Amino acid sequence: MKYSEQYRTPVPTRWIGPIRLIGDVISEEVSVPLATYETPLWPSTARGARVSQHCDGVRCTIVDERMSRSISLRASSAQVANEAWQSIAAREDELRAIVSSTSRFTRLVGLNKRIIGNLLYVRFECTTGDAAGHNMVTTAADKLQTWILQQYPQLQYSSISGNYCTDKKASAVNSILGRGKHVVAEMEIPRDICRRLLRTTPESMVNINTEKNLIGGSIAGSICSANAHFANMLLGFYLATGQDAANIIEGSQGIVHTENRDHSLYFSCSLPNLIVGSVGSGKSNEVASEALQKMGCMDERPAGDNGRRLAALCAATVLCGELSLLASQTNPGELMRTHLVMERS
Repeated sequence: MKYSEQYRTPVPTRWIGPIRLIGDVISEEVSVPLATYETPLWPSTARGARVSQHCDGVRCTIVDERMSRSISLRASSAQVANEAWQSIAAREDELRAIVSSTSRFTRLVGLNKRIIGNLLYVRFECTTGDAAGHNMVTTAADKLQTWILQQYPQLQYSSISGNYCTDKKASAVNSILGRGKHVVAEMEIPRDICRRLLRTTPESMVNINTEKNLIGGSIAGSICSANAHFANMLLGFYLATGQDAANIIEGSQGIVHTENRDHSLYFSCSLPNLIVGSVGSGKSNEVASEALQKMGCMDERPAGDNGRRLAALCAATVLCGELSLLASQTNPGELMRTHLVMERS
């Protein structure tokens, strides 16, 4: 099979910020790129970045990190599958050694299982250094599956990817167990900044988050998700930095939480499935590589720290865009007027 001649698809890209970040992962002001055809996204996210500069900044916390791959195995009965699982789980040290032999950076950090009828689904969860880790964790799962089938002849191969992973599909399991980086971005915004830069109040922001994101999302049947448009910022950030853009499906599963504190608005975005990496497929692209370097995500750091920095920047970008959009929706007509002026011009 021959591929057609390479053709470049240009996606308009602009730098936003800088965003002021605080916390253990990153504490400095950094500009971020967004690649999108939705032109209002740039000034809207930039408004959120401007807010960060007029308060203490966006604090990003890495709660957890793990990339997953699940295998599916077939037994003659649920009893046989469960007995095999009990034995496999008791040999976790051997499983860890097998995973470590596949890469300098892949480490097994968790096991989960589901038994459905005579089928055994095993979810392997690994840390993968600075890489997003799709191929790394699949390589490890493939080697583990081969070993399991050799050690347990009562089990048969079903699939190297049993959908309990879950890759590029909306699911409850990823939001509960996590896939990629679990990051919380949060900011406390003084009341006068809310009024001056966002043209709203803490009370209005809490109300719209409750009525739109939480209740509206609930009656829509959203899966472990309550946000206005995480996917917009994620896609723009992923395209600009050489990420696998299809991962915005699980990445956009996240929750906005707000509180009206004495004289300020507490605003947070929790993202349990940020799948990003500063090395690996897509990062050799000239434009993506330049963006990663400009953001300081290809510097000399201990393994994993560049990936964590990138995840924090991504989460902060999501917060800036989410904050601005929700603020605009507290004012009747503002959202549509802005889109008409910016897109039709």
